[in-house]
Amino acid sequence: MSQIPSAIELHKASKTLTLKYGQTSYTLSAEFLRVHSPSAEVQGHGTPILQTGKLHVGLSGIEPAGNYAVKLCFDDGHDSGLFSWDYLYNLATRQEELWADYLAALAAAGKSRDPNETVVKLML
Repeated sequence: MSQIPSAIELHKASKTLTLKYGQTSYTLSAEFLRVHSPSAEVQGHGTPILQTGKLHVGLSGIEPAGNYAVKLCFDDGHDSGLFSWDYLYNLATRQEELWADYLAALAAAGKSRDPNETVVKLML
């Protein structure tokens, strides 16, 4: 059975999305949602594509997609991922672990969350 949120709140100013499941709520940043988009652009075809420079991305809108998902529209133009109820619940409940994995992948690749920053590794 799908975990369907009882409420979804888009907070454009704080660039967050709050999902409520009964008495429990989860707040996910637009950056977190953007780098974990279920779209082919992010997930690739078998191997996920590391998203970089998404620190300042925000959510510009949310649209229902049938009875099973929502389409999140990001202010960087990305809007091709359909976030199913199960996928959103997975992101919400595993947010800390998924975020740590993302930060580790960025560090390993020598990349940054900030689009205005370039990481340079010096070989001393």
